[in-house]
Amino acid sequence: MEFYISVKPWCFFLGLLLLFASEPVSLANPETHYHDFVVQATPVKRLCKTHNIITVNGQYPGPTLEVRNGDTLVINVVNRARYNVTLHWHGIRQMRTGWADGPEFVTQCPIQPGGRYTYRFTIEGQEGTLWWHAHSSWLRATVYGALIIYPRLGSSYPFTKPRREAPILLGEWWDANPIDVVRQATRTGAAPNVSDAYTINGQPGDLYNCSAQDTVIIPVDSGETNLLRVINAALNQELFFTVANHQMTVVAADASYTKPFTTSVLMLGPGQTTDVLINTNQPPGRYYIAARAYQSAQNAAFDNTTPTAILEYKSAPCPKKGLSVQPVFPLLPAYNDTPTATAFAAGLKSPSKVDVPTDIDENLFFTVGLGLFNCPPRFSRSRCQGPNGTRFTASMNNVSFVLPSNFSILQAYQQGIPGVYTTDFPAVPPVQFDYTGNVSRALWQPVPGTKVYKLKFGSRVQLVLQGTSIFSAENHPIHIHGYDFYIVAEGFGNFNPQTDTAKFNLVDPPMRNTVAVPVNGWAVIRFVADNPGVWLMHCHLDIHITWGLAMAFLVENGVGELQSLEPPPADLPPC
Repeated sequence: MEFYISVKPWCFFLGLLLLFASEPVSLANPETHYHDFVVQATPVKRLCKTHNIITVNGQYPGPTLEVRNGDTLVINVVNRARYNVTLHWHGIRQMRTGWADGPEFVTQCPIQPGGRYTYRFTIEGQEGTLWWHAHSSWLRATVYGALIIYPRLGSSYPFTKPRREAPILLGEWWDANPIDVVRQATRTGAAPNVSDAYTINGQPGDLYNCSAQDTVIIPVDSGETNLLRVINAALNQELFFTVANHQMTVVAADASYTKPFTTSVLMLGPGQTTDVLINTNQPPGRYYIAARAYQSAQNAAFDNTTPTAILEYKSAPCPKKGLSVQPVFPLLPAYNDTPTATAFAAGLKSPSKVDVPTDIDENLFFTVGLGLFNCPPRFSRSRCQGPNGTRFTASMNNVSFVLPSNFSILQAYQQGIPGVYTTDFPAVPPVQFDYTGNVSRALWQPVPGTKVYKLKFGSRVQLVLQGTSIFSAENHPIHIHGYDFYIVAEGFGNFNPQTDTAKFNLVDPPMRNTVAVPVNGWAVIRFVADNPGVWLMHCHLDIHITWGLAMAFLVENGVGELQSLEPPPADLPPC
């Protein structure tokens, strides 16, 4: 099948090109960056229709934040939208500044329409690509942007300095109001409608209706080494990513440097970032940048469309007037290509030997997966439109997480407010079973609750994340707020502590903030609980967190001010 787009070569239209940033904006070390973020409704046209979507400063995607390691961000958020909103700075450690983390009713009450809140935090020891996004309902569908952390002045990248750099934000677009989509699903208990398109830097690309003229074009020169900062900001879909005829050298993931390795395809779960070097060593021309769904769940609806951008060599000959030029199209993995996803994850390693926690204080085992609630008699059929008249749910260790509504968990902890949460989240599953086998229907229904797991400051934690085949097995991107962690092992089937510990990499495991737990498999992570506060852990497929696939760690204060949570800011939003 042949694909054509309107001719937009480098020599004809500079205005619509995505220009590479060659140098960071920071001029001092350290520096405090002040930003005003206005959350507002903005008319945006995609797929032939105009929708009033929620944006920051009228931009979709939102503004890119550029800082250096050691800098401070002060971001004044004004909510002029009709929905409650919070913002999360995904992957930022937030050392002692949990009040700035952002998940609604976990670390703060939301910013109500007409309200404002200032997020203040310092980047400590982090470099690379992160991002920011809304953490209220499904506003993340359109409220997100890149957060780039450059090395301190006088420092450099631990790889070849790129000639140019560009953020690549992979998104997901509904030809509807995403808030209405999730509200309908919540009301009926059914799975929500899948998206109508994926986007690259806000544009679907030339394979979609009414989109060819706005396809993102990235200009390059021959013989360069360029850095692409790839971010999966999609709401509910893991994605493969590739560039036609070009190999990519992975140099970082989730703002942690990696041992470089070369690949033709990336797999990113929502929330994950990957930095790659790309050498422009192909004949001058036009090459598609493309993404495709990685769909690990069987018999589940998903968006099977393909977003595109174009890598365009500036030395490519301009086509004759009236003729269109077909970019080279890449080979893309099959939608269910788990071996390719597994191989990519296996290639990630730290650049050298790292200090992995060994003497473990907390040995935790959490099951993750979907389930179904049997509808009580008082529910009408219109509210139970899941399989066989049930409602979809999700859980960890059979607890389906419920957000509080009157206080945030962090407020309740800091102020000693009773009745908001309990500290009895189970360290192991309440019932052991064949997690990835034919699971009894008696185990499909979890217990709702607002439960946290308490950790002493400085605890060395090992956590086994075990996928389950309850209702449907799936690859789950699990994100922990406030922490990076080492992924010491991954595998398929049920984790076996007698045999699988031999697979542990305690030398150079990758450090990440989001781990893709393999479909019908497990992942083992380790971290030190050195950041006091309340930290949400959840699946970054947003429908799954909506259904309750989440929990929170409550990390107690240590000794002295530097091991204690800062006091709440005066402008913390009220509920």
